[in-house]
Amino acid sequence: MFILATKSSVPILGQVAYILGWLMDAIFRVLDNFFGIENIGLCIIIFTLIVYLLMMPLQVKQQKFSKMTAVMNPELQAIQKKYKDKRDQVSIQKMQEEQMMVYQKYGVSPTGSCLQLLIQMPILLSLYQVIYRIPAYVGSARAVFTDVVDKIVNVGGYTDIIQGFLDDQKINQVRLILENDVATRDSVIDVLYKLSPSQWQAFADIDRFSSFSGTIDLTAERLSHMQYFLGMNIADTPWTIIKGALAGGSILLAVGAVLIPFLAWFTQWLNYRLMPQASMDDNGDNNVANTMKTMNTFMPIFSAVMCFSFQVGIGIYWIAGAVLRSIQMLVINRYMKKLDIDDLIKRNMEKVEKKRAKAGYAPQKITDQAHRNVRGIDNSGRGSLADKQVDLSKNNHPKAGSIAARANMVREFEERNKKKK
Repeated sequence: MFILATKSSVPILGQVAYILGWLMDAIFRVLDNFFGIENIGLCIIIFTLIVYLLMMPLQVKQQKFSKMTAVMNPELQAIQKKYKDKRDQVSIQKMQEEQMMVYQKYGVSPTGSCLQLLIQMPILLSLYQVIYRIPAYVGSARAVFTDVVDKIVNVGGYTDIIQGFLDDQKINQVRLILENDVATRDSVIDVLYKLSPSQWQAFADIDRFSSFSGTIDLTAERLSHMQYFLGMNIADTPWTIIKGALAGGSILLAVGAVLIPFLAWFTQWLNYRLMPQASMDDNGDNNVANTMKTMNTFMPIFSAVMCFSFQVGIGIYWIAGAVLRSIQMLVINRYMKKLDIDDLIKRNMEKVEKKRAKAGYAPQKITDQAHRNVRGIDNSGRGSLADKQVDLSKNNHPKAGSIAARANMVREFEERNKKKK
């Protein structure tokens, strides 16, 4: 896996990552200027805290939708059971219409949680980009390399020298990016950001770089203050640290490195346990619930395994994010317990009806009809949607595409079938 100092060029993600990078750099500067602390690990934790707090309103909205879904599920499952063995187009249309009636009854959209996810996903992916590419987005961290990189690129054949160094040190998690057959400054920073203390010493011992070995040592010393968190270099992987610690007899450091994947697993497992779970139906057969249960078991384990080969900085981010999400869930769950479901439905309906009023519809009539239709749903499968919408379909000139128009189409279709029989 390659570490790139260059910024992401992916549309949307690149722009969001730029903003988050500015925030990360601001945190670094505040800690440095006001507290004399230059530590990227601490910056990652504070950075993650701020971003997750900013996203908390989205989390609340998502949990409100989850609570409404739990209330609606019995009615939605009754509809699904009613049309379980019916696969003709008319039955499928009826099922979809009756399901929409349920959503209308509670004033929510079937895609109610999609908007929150669409907003959160670019932020979370961009957050990962910033933490994974610290020198690219944190100008204060990048500035540490300025002097030494200026001297390196002035050495003739520096590209071959650095590539030979990477081969000798068996560093395969970073590569040089060439332009006109020479390594770019960004890729040189990639290499330097990845080096461990022993590798910095070997880098300073390169004959062609001996004239500025003092600058290399000073850069390594300053970088060590920035990169080390709880005795670990955040640019290293836990697996690399464990191997080095065991070879050097540092058991405590090896234990600390093992704790990173372990805490990544435990905090994410705890986070999933606190999340509202999809409920089973009467027969205990619910594909969504079973899928979620499998994912909630597998994903924390997967994160722990992957954490061994990712930078410690990524592990810190995962742990901090999972802890913060768990705290959020505790707060949100307490808030949701106090939330009156009837009051929530009422507020949802008020919002929906305002939107319908702006669109020129008569919202109250449609809402009342939704309540009447949903009350008519039972598990026996008796009665069609057209039968339940007689009052609505009495409108002789319903608006094209409206519920009344669709109900008339279904009713006329059924009447034609009866005549043929």
